[in-house]
Amino acid sequence: MIDRAFFLSDADSMEEEADFNWEEYLEETGATAAPHTAFKHVDISLQSSFQPGMKLEVANKSSPDTYWVATIVTTCGQLLLLRFSGYGDDRKADFWCDVMTSELHPVGWCSQNNKTLQPPEAIKEKYSDWTDFLIQDLTGSRTAPANLLEGPLRGKNTVDLIVEGSVIEVRDLTDPSLYWAARVAQNVGGRLRLRHVGLQDDAHDTWLFYLDVRLRPLGWAQENRLSLEPPAELRGLKSALEWQEALEAARSEAQRNPLPLEVFKDHADLTKHSFRTGMKLEMVSPSEPFHICPVSVTQVYNEHYFQVTVDDLTPEATPLSLVCHSESPGILPVQWCLKNGIGLERPRGYLSQDFDWADYLKQSGTETAPDACFPDAWQSRGFAKDMWLEAVNPVRPTEVCVAQITQVRGRLLWLRLEGLPKSVPECIVDVESMDIFPVGWCETNAYLLTPPLKPVCQQQKKIAVVQPEKQLAPPQPVETIPLNLCEPIAMDTGSANGRYCCSRIYVNHRCFSGPYLNKGRIAELPQAVGPGKCTLVLKEVLSMLINAAYKPGRVLRELQDVEDQHWDCHEETLKAKYKGKTYRSSIRIVRLAEQIPDFCRKVCGKLQCCPNLFSPVQVTDQCPESCSMQTKTKYTYYYGKKKKLSKPFGGEESLEAKPTRRRKKRKAIFVQKKRRSSAVDYTPAGSPQDSDEDEDEDYLMLQSGSEEGTSSEPREDHTDTSSVEVANSRPRRAVTLRRATHTGVASSSREGPEKQVPPTQETGDAGERENLVLERNPLEWSVEDVVTFITSTDCAALANIFQEQDIDGQALLLLTLPTVQECMELKLGPAIKLCHQIERVKVAFYAQYAN
Repeated sequence: MIDRAFFLSDADSMEEEADFNWEEYLEETGATAAPHTAFKHVDISLQSSFQPGMKLEVANKSSPDTYWVATIVTTCGQLLLLRFSGYGDDRKADFWCDVMTSELHPVGWCSQNNKTLQPPEAIKEKYSDWTDFLIQDLTGSRTAPANLLEGPLRGKNTVDLIVEGSVIEVRDLTDPSLYWAARVAQNVGGRLRLRHVGLQDDAHDTWLFYLDVRLRPLGWAQENRLSLEPPAELRGLKSALEWQEALEAARSEAQRNPLPLEVFKDHADLTKHSFRTGMKLEMVSPSEPFHICPVSVTQVYNEHYFQVTVDDLTPEATPLSLVCHSESPGILPVQWCLKNGIGLERPRGYLSQDFDWADYLKQSGTETAPDACFPDAWQSRGFAKDMWLEAVNPVRPTEVCVAQITQVRGRLLWLRLEGLPKSVPECIVDVESMDIFPVGWCETNAYLLTPPLKPVCQQQKKIAVVQPEKQLAPPQPVETIPLNLCEPIAMDTGSANGRYCCSRIYVNHRCFSGPYLNKGRIAELPQAVGPGKCTLVLKEVLSMLINAAYKPGRVLRELQDVEDQHWDCHEETLKAKYKGKTYRSSIRIVRLAEQIPDFCRKVCGKLQCCPNLFSPVQVTDQCPESCSMQTKTKYTYYYGKKKKLSKPFGGEESLEAKPTRRRKKRKAIFVQKKRRSSAVDYTPAGSPQDSDEDEDEDYLMLQSGSEEGTSSEPREDHTDTSSVEVANSRPRRAVTLRRATHTGVASSSREGPEKQVPPTQETGDAGERENLVLERNPLEWSVEDVVTFITSTDCAALANIFQEQDIDGQALLLLTLPTVQECMELKLGPAIKLCHQIERVKVAFYAQYAN
């Protein structure tokens, strides 16, 4: 039996809470945070209540006092991107509107209020019968909920719809047909503190995430003919009449302030199970989640629910049972512990010292539950040993602790909770558990986090401080000041959701990157950052841009000047490392979602890159700014408003002064010095044109040995990352290829000689020695074209990796030997063979298309 006093955090350590900073802690310890994409429930909780495809009626600006039906294309916090019905797939007339300020109404509002529905003038002649068109367009579609467009819930995210005092029904732990009403006493980012109706104190409060299948809207039990009674362990606290009166009072209160049904739109539907009474399985102990024990299916309620009971062979055993479904976290097939090298807790009363499933099943005359009954028991969701996260203390659910993953076995994680005595056992959680959260979740939701007992602090650390560049003067000695890394952090007590939360900010890597940012490093960045708190999402984006710069310090100086007197800003400290020095600067970042588009465009303008390089809008095909059609000089001339790019220090000439010498010097390192071209300008969309001669030489040294400006050596100029989700829905291009997650592909690339396939446009060995002839410019190759080419070579076994990583022609030309060998985890021989084929494409590209 575990002494629960061990899990009460040291009161003295609470005083150190103000000194704990995740960013500094991870930097000083060299630790890694668990990826935000691994926490599916948190990702869902940050999504907007409005969904793409919803219909609504919008004021028609071209015709006063008229309205027209529009479809939601995408969302960004309280901002909606809309498209009027009738435009089809034409995006040219898409427009943004703010839910809080725009005139938006649910479908049917015009007919109820005698308002005119009229299509915009631009498409008025497109259809002869608009009534028939609307009938077809609206059939089967979903209208935006009226309560999200009007009234006190207007524009709120799903999580924010659950307010204190909301009434909800909670399923009993031991009986799936028994429910009771509970009030929301606290909502922490979707984690609800529930108090059973009829109780006044918090002694029996329950904590559940709002996506938990045990939660249902008020009235659900009655509609489904289920019992509505208080839990058995609480019934003796009040008389039956008092319980019923409390329930009626809660129902009356809920009718006045109903909980929107949109809260339950993301609840997962339960799948049918195939368990039978008497089956044996293994399970994380429901009472003490520190070990795994044998359990038995003791009752099957219906096709969705069954009951398991912990095996106990003692005569005085008190059954410990739990209601489960097919996807319940923590249930495992027999022999799972043996296969994973984990000790299985013997049932109480089991006489033998060594537990053996075969003997145990024979003695009890029972059968094992087949593997088909269980969810994917080997899915780790991206978690790995030594990653850090935030986790609920299983003995004290009100407490969330800093936690480290000590081991990962299949879909189970072993966590060491910090801030507690070191002698306590590690708790076991499922990867699908809703009691684990990403780094920074507590800070985002203004909730107390139990820190380690002794935060890692470095009393004095000297850093270089970036001062705003006021004039072009000779470089001055860099001032160094001591910094206490354990200064208290001001907690933002504002709302963590709603207008202070944004959806995603996309990094449109195909857009022009300007003179400050390295095109190759931009291609390595994730496709999107978010959703999350505005300041945290923007801090992560700006940190990535600084990290992708030729000279991070210069970009840091430029960002200091980005501000607007109308913005609601919050100062964040950003850091950059370059040539062994650390640069630190305070940057003003907007806090409101509606100000993000303007902020992004102004930052892009300051960095003289395409306004859509990073933006709330994803550029999937052709950039609206047509930045790919512009040469570097023309583009910066246009977007820089005819302002010449100045040098960081005095005595240097402008950007246009020596274009020929710069371009020629840059080309000297193309194609690993195998082939030179005097006409091609396939450089990264950005170059060190703002640097002086010495720094230009340093830049070239950084680039040597790699193509397209992507360094093949590990970089040291990593900026600190913040606590927001980085979405890897598009794998990183070229350099950060998937690390052998598909073992079949990985093994096929390592085992023996690959099958020889005649290369395209060539025959036999003679073709290998001849120059490759390309039918199309590889810059225009699609992913399928790349896969076709790789398949035609002697590296056909690796073609699937190119398909899975979405590598098109542009990304193919960025690949080098070091990146292929490291990120594809290939041995030197296969990596050289693959790079040889890629090199042939590059040589053919320069020969055929450079001029």
